[in-house]
Amino acid sequence: MTRLENLAEKIAAENLDAIVISKPENVHYFSGFRGDSTVLLIGKNFRRLITDSRYTDQAKLQTKDFELVEQSDGLIKKLAEEIKNCGAKIVGFEGRAVTFAEYTRLKENLSGVELKSVEVDSLRQIKDAAEIANIRRACEIGDRAFAEVLNFIRAGVSEIEVAAALENFMRRFGSEKTAFDTIVASGIRGSLPHGVASDKVIASGEFVTLDFGAKFNGYCSDMTRTVCVGRASDKQCEIYDAVLSAQVYGLEVIKVGVSGKFVDGAVRERLNRAGYGKYFTHALGHSLGLEIHEDPRLSRLSTCESLAAGMIVTDEPGVYIAGVGGLRIEDTVLITDDGAETLTNAPKNLLEL
Repeated sequence: MTRLENLAEKIAAENLDAIVISKPENVHYFSGFRGDSTVLLIGKNFRRLITDSRYTDQAKLQTKDFELVEQSDGLIKKLAEEIKNCGAKIVGFEGRAVTFAEYTRLKENLSGVELKSVEVDSLRQIKDAAEIANIRRACEIGDRAFAEVLNFIRAGVSEIEVAAALENFMRRFGSEKTAFDTIVASGIRGSLPHGVASDKVIASGEFVTLDFGAKFNGYCSDMTRTVCVGRASDKQCEIYDAVLSAQVYGLEVIKVGVSGKFVDGAVRERLNRAGYGKYFTHALGHSLGLEIHEDPRLSRLSTCESLAAGMIVTDEPGVYIAGVGGLRIEDTVLITDDGAETLTNAPKNLLEL
């Protein structure tokens, strides 16, 4: 089924007369439009895209099968008018994306209309062929950028300089922008799982963890690699080998039919047996697509009971030792009927620069 057909089933299942789509990623997903200050109003016999004069020409180019409605006196006011015009009495909205102030204003303008919070992000969990192609391309951009930035990483260069070079390479190779704030964490800062690049200067003998992503046609990639500047110590090699072994094992257990909790637990146990499980302090992975963090999750709290072909997840175990440092290795992974296909293909062996 198409995306809009899946949404129509959701509307019917929730007994709605119409639904309002306001989260930018979902506006993009269901209509093709890529801009802000825009909502979709969709019912059984109508599809309307409501925006302002800044985006009307763009909307004409990017969307089809939607009636374009231009507003000039406020988006909420025009949305309320369109809901009244279509005669809808039970209207769904994205409760996790709408602010309380927006909800209150809409409610004040819609007396006699029931507003019902509905979750539609789950409709994006299984990626179609076009989405997979976009994510694959974003991953290829990341692979190329990583290969280039290896020539830039050395003692005496700051983390933020490395991040700037990496982001520049991604843009040169076709990335629209970064998928998230680039992480470059060296030495003792490697114990920070989300150590966004700082002015710290990289020293010889330090691990440098790089976690970064490109965007292509709105779709994200996500990859982490850790390198060593100079010769790694025996202890560094031991920790690196433990994380790499767990990460590769994750690729073996990620498959159709298993739960997100099972995958996380299996990889966590592999690190436990190596003696480093207590230093693995976050979930194993998450899905990604139009957003960098989507469902399903690979975690102790995952609600995904059965992974399915077409889902894309990350596999990213790490070890973080306060006062010492740490590292992470991460791939973006497509789940297929045959297992897990890595979409990020930069080398994972320990590189000593």
